[in-house]
Parts: sequence; structure tokens; C-alpha cells
Amino acid sequence: MTSSDLKRWLDNFLIAIVFLVFAGFVWFVFSVTGAFVGIPLGYKLWMRLWLPLFQPALGILMAGAVVSGVWAWLEKRRSP
Repeated sequence: MTSSDLKRWLDNFLIAIVFLVFAGFVWFVFSVTGAFVGIPLGYKLWMRLWLPLFQPALGILMAGAVVSGVWAWLEKRRSP
């Protein structure tokens, strides 16, 4: 596996995590709105999934962004 393959895999993984985080945010907005109005739209389930799913996804996304940025900076310094 070359470094470009590894970088492409990392980028695809981070894109999947971005979609997961965005879907979780949309679900949160709708569930909070539903809970406020009195319609159950899964707020309690979202809260149960916050720690085991959404919080680690946010951490992976932030760490991956840092790693991707450092990787791009190192490749830029290496190439003439």
C-alpha cells in the first residue's frame, strides 16, 4: 500500500464520518424540535447514542483533520 493509497483511504473514511456527524446533527435538530412540540422523534435514542457513537465520531473527525493537514504540509515541504 503506497502513501497515496493510504491518503485516499483516510480521505474517504473522513468523508464517511462527516456524513455520519451531519446526519446525527440533523437528527438532533428534528428530535429536539419534536420533543419541544410533543412529538417523539427519537430524542431519547439520540441521547443514548451520543456517547458511544456521535462523540467518538466527532473526535475521529477532528483528529483526522489534523492528521490530513499535517500530511499535506509534510508532502508540500518534501516536494521541490
